[in-house]
Amino acid sequence: MAHFLHLKLKPTLSKTVPVALQTVHLPSMSLQFHAFDPFQISTCGEETTMMTGPLFTPFQVKTLKMKNRFVMAPMTRSFSPNGIPDSAVVNYYQRRARGDVGLIISEGTVINRPSSSNRLDIPHFYGQESLDGWQKVIDEVHETGGVMAPQIWHMGIGSPLKPTDWAPEQPFEGPSGLFAVGRINGVAMSEQDIHNTIQAFADAASDAKRLGFDSVEIHGAHGYLIDEFFWKITNQRKDSYGGKTLMERSRFAVEIVQAVRLAVGEDFPILMRLSQWKPMDYNAKLAETPKEMDDWLSPLADAGVDIFHCSQRRFWEAEFPDSDLNFAGWAKKLTGKPTITVGSVGLNGEFTGAFKGEGAKTQSIDEVIRRFDLGEFDLVAVGRALLSDPYWVQKVQEGRFSELIGFNPADMTRLT
Repeated sequence: MAHFLHLKLKPTLSKTVPVALQTVHLPSMSLQFHAFDPFQISTCGEETTMMTGPLFTPFQVKTLKMKNRFVMAPMTRSFSPNGIPDSAVVNYYQRRARGDVGLIISEGTVINRPSSSNRLDIPHFYGQESLDGWQKVIDEVHETGGVMAPQIWHMGIGSPLKPTDWAPEQPFEGPSGLFAVGRINGVAMSEQDIHNTIQAFADAASDAKRLGFDSVEIHGAHGYLIDEFFWKITNQRKDSYGGKTLMERSRFAVEIVQAVRLAVGEDFPILMRLSQWKPMDYNAKLAETPKEMDDWLSPLADAGVDIFHCSQRRFWEAEFPDSDLNFAGWAKKLTGKPTITVGSVGLNGEFTGAFKGEGAKTQSIDEVIRRFDLGEFDLVAVGRALLSDPYWVQKVQEGRFSELIGFNPADMTRLT
């Protein structure tokens, strides 16, 4: 049966073209927009240009200094042969720096664990050759005037691979061997495995600082290892890394953040990406209430997270009933920390469509501006729009909205 979600949104600050009721078909729901669509095309380019001004103000947390509030969202690319970033990867990130992205977050880069990756060409953030490749990336990004953080990552346990796919030599590892309800595709980690993994995250963060990166992001979202510990479906441990509550199941993540903080010192900014939803369950919700979200996020903030990167499929959706705040808004309200919003910014289709070969057209960012002006979040992450158009940020700043390029799914197969 189709599910219908009715969005009640306030008008944007600019004039918009009325649209009729429309239904967007997504994998697990049918989403209807009534009366106002936050992504209606603005009819007042000059006015919108003036309203983007606050998004182009500087931002600083500790030693991280950004020229504007736009962030390049991390997007898996798999173009690093044997895990080693090459010149094509260097040029890919340098183009985004040249396009005036405020902060570039790299694609996920895996830590030094035997089964942290499920693809041969996902970049590593360990080993001399891979780190030499990342040194070239950050040197060129800095030379171009950019700022960058690597996203450090352990993939945990995913769905079974095809017989022809590359696979690591050791089984995938996770809290309980599960990747979904009742579905096993790996082994449960021992306490020693957990401690070694925590140290591997700390080592990667230390290397990021040593190489000259401006900050580091820990990937704790989207059903990967850290998120598998958060989720009661995949974490059925009976020891101190499991538990009935989300706070109890957050121990692994808290210890990772603590170890990373110890490795990089007090002044080096730590970002953490989190999500409620999972690729195997779009309706999953780790925190059902604001109280439960506070119990989840506040210990992470106390452990050393400086910025929460709050992943939603559609950034404009409210996180809880009786409030217009999205995930990033609630994270900021509960912890007092700066937050990044993300989820279909500047495009009319969500990112999950990209994996089905679906493109997306450009759309207004009026709703982003409205929420930013209300102080709901501090930074805005842009994914597919920047993948297809490295100069998206420049064009927005200069009001060249007619020159914005929609997302072309072919760009998933190349480094543009």
